[in-house]
This record gives sequence, C-alpha cells and structure tokens, in this order.
Amino acid sequence: MAQISATAVKELRDKTSAGMMDCKKALEACGCDPEKAVAWLREKGLAKVAKKAGRATSEGVIGSYVHSNGKIAVLVEIKCETDFVARGEKFQEFAKNVAMQIAAATPLCVSSDQIPADVLEKEKAIYAAQTKAEGKPDNIVEKIVEGRIKKYFKEVCLLEQPFIKDDKLTIQDLLTTLVATLGENIQIGRYVRMQLGEEATEE
Repeated sequence: MAQISATAVKELRDKTSAGMMDCKKALEACGCDPEKAVAWLREKGLAKVAKKAGRATSEGVIGSYVHSNGKIAVLVEIKCETDFVARGEKFQEFAKNVAMQIAAATPLCVSSDQIPADVLEKEKAIYAAQTKAEGKPDNIVEKIVEGRIKKYFKEVCLLEQPFIKDDKLTIQDLLTTLVATLGENIQIGRYVRMQLGEEATEE
C-alpha cells in the first residue's frame, strides 16, 4: 500500500473539512488520488446524512446576509439537534454562506420536491414545445425535456445550485460535508429574501 503523506491528508482535510482519520482512509481506499478521495468522502457523508435524517432538529440559528449596497437582505433558518453545534464556527459559517447564496442566486425553493406540480408541468410543456420547434424527433423529446428539467432544478432549487464561492460544489455537497463533520442531522428550513422595490421571496 502506498505511503499516505501528512501533506496529502491535510490538503484533503482543508478541501472537505472531514476528520484526519477519515481523510487518511479515503486516500488509502482511492490509491492516493485526491479527486477520488473527495468523491469517496462525499459518498460516506451521504450515508451518514441518510442515517441522521429522521432525528429531531429543534436547535439552530437564523442565518442572515445584507448586501453591501443595503438593497438585498436574506434570513434563513438552519436547524440542527443541539445548541452546542448551533453555536459552533462551522455551523455559523454554513448559515452565513447559505444566506449569501440565497441573496446571489435567488432560488425559488430549498429542494425539487417543493416545486408545485402545476409549475413543473408548465415548465415541461414549455421545454417540450421548444424541443419540437428545434426539429428534434418525437422519440427523443422526452429525454431532452428530462435533461432540461434537471438543469432547471440546478437554477431554482437551493440544494442543487452550484455554490457561489466554488461552483464545483452544490449546496447539498456543503450540507452533506457538514453533517458528516459535525455528526448531527442538519436541515435548511424556511427563508425570506427581500430586495428593495420587489415582493419578498419566501419559502
């Protein structure tokens, strides 16, 4: 087995915020390939997220962000299991990043299952009409529409949006890493985005 250097472990830890031992295990499992190790840690994180998903989240914080021009503001509820985790630096930083994401990327909802059925059907109908107008054969229209709906989710669903500070990560990736690191069920709850002169966006 290849020797895992302390530098490689530290770099992976800096990139993912996972524990030192987890980073070492990931590098060992992936033949010292840092990209594969990141994917390995994410998969493990998802497994942890699934196990913790049913646990009660009665603590947390209201994350906030006000744009420097004073014309855009966001409040977002980030929930966790204990006050100890809620007061921690990583949790507070996540809340701030999510508030900033909402200010910059204007999501319609937190996750795709929150998009009203009529809105989704309307989008599908528009994409189907566009695809047919482009002269695509009927047998592949459905597949193209499916691809465009996935792209739509990345634009309007907070968890699926690319993170504004690092577009290789989604907000779901950040959340998964945080759950794996802090060991608690963490959820993004309600939010409100206000822009001067416009109606507030609430979810």
